[in-house]
Amino acid sequence: MAAEVAENFEETEQFVETVAPVVNAELPDIKLFGRWSCDEVQVSDMSLQDYIAVKEKYARYLPHSAGRFAVKRFRKAQCPIVERLTCSLMMKGRNNGKKLMAVRIVKHAFEIIHLLTGENPLQILVSAIINSGPREDSTRIGRAGTVRRQAVDVSPLRRVNQAIWLLCTGAREAAFRNIKTIAECLADELINAAKGSSNSYAIKKKDELERVAKSNR
Repeated sequence: MAAEVAENFEETEQFVETVAPVVNAELPDIKLFGRWSCDEVQVSDMSLQDYIAVKEKYARYLPHSAGRFAVKRFRKAQCPIVERLTCSLMMKGRNNGKKLMAVRIVKHAFEIIHLLTGENPLQILVSAIINSGPREDSTRIGRAGTVRRQAVDVSPLRRVNQAIWLLCTGAREAAFRNIKTIAECLADELINAAKGSSNSYAIKKKDELERVAKSNR
C-alpha cells in the first residue's frame, strides 16, 4: 500500500514538473469594425471629455451593447459615442429597431470619411460633435399668461445629445429623395461639421439656436 502511494506521489511530481509555465500574452488592440483605433482620438473640449466615451475602456468591436446603458438615468453618458450615433439613426417609425441597418450605415460612412480625409473617422466624429453642440439656448419662463424667453447655458450632456440628434437629422433630410445614399450623406455631414462649415445642417441649426439665445439675454 505504501509503495503504491509513493509511486503515485512520484508520478504527480513528474506531472507538476512537466506543466508549462503560463505566459502573460498581450491582448490585441480593440478596433472598431476591426479597423479604427480609439487610442489617438483626442477630445479638445475639456467640458465634454467625460461625456464623449471614446477612451480605451469604452473601446468596442461593434457599436452594440444590448441596452445596458439604458438601465439607469444619465448612464448613457458612458455609452460609446459611436453606438449613440447608431441608435440615433434608428429614428422615425419605419426604422425602429433596425440596429443592423444602422450599424451598416455607420460602417460605410466611416469608410467614406477615411477615403475622403485620410484621417481616423472616430476623430472626425468627435470633432463634429464638439462643433455641433450649442453652448447657449433659450427657455420659456413665466406664469399666469405672461411668458418670456430667457437665455440659459446648456449642460455638457445636453450638448452631446443635441449634437448627435442634429447630425443624424441633417443626414436623414439630405438623403430624402436624393440619389446619394444615407451613408454618403452622413459622411458629408460629419466632415462638414468637423470643419465648422456652414454647409452642415447641424452647424446651421446650432448657430440659429445661439443667435436666438443671444437676443433673449
